[in-house]
Amino acid sequence: MKRLIDLGRATFLAGMMVAVAAAAAAESPYSGMVTVKSRHGYAETLTRLQQAIAANHMGLVAQASASRGAAARGVKIPGNAVLMVFRNDYAVRMLAASVPAGIEAPLRIYLTETADGAADITYRKPTAVFAAYGVPALDAMARELDPVFDKIVAEAAR
Repeated sequence: MKRLIDLGRATFLAGMMVAVAAAAAAESPYSGMVTVKSRHGYAETLTRLQQAIAANHMGLVAQASASRGAAARGVKIPGNAVLMVFRNDYAVRMLAASVPAGIEAPLRIYLTETADGAADITYRKPTAVFAAYGVPALDAMARELDPVFDKIVAEAAR
């Protein structure tokens, strides 16, 4: 009887692990994605992200927002913004290591408004972005950038 209970528990746990893995996979097809819940509303989190990018000596290269575009047409959708972040010295190093990797820059941070008016911040770790190229110099640069992006997001979210 104990073996049946243990087998049942093991089957249940395995099923739960598969379900969790499937849910995570449904969120993003890419490895290295991180989502952090902000303690602030969408608009305040956007401002905090912009400030954290500057405070961490990175550049806000561009910003896009479907919710702003929709609002200009009189359509209301939950807030979202893509912040494109990089810095020229990293760009020079990236291109010296791999011209094809240039398509990855600037790196993106995605801000989304949640149903309760708060916000989620999602980004892909630079090590995951550049890993596909298999270039040691890119990997080294990405390892430098991971903690920078972690810090930007943490500062904006707390």
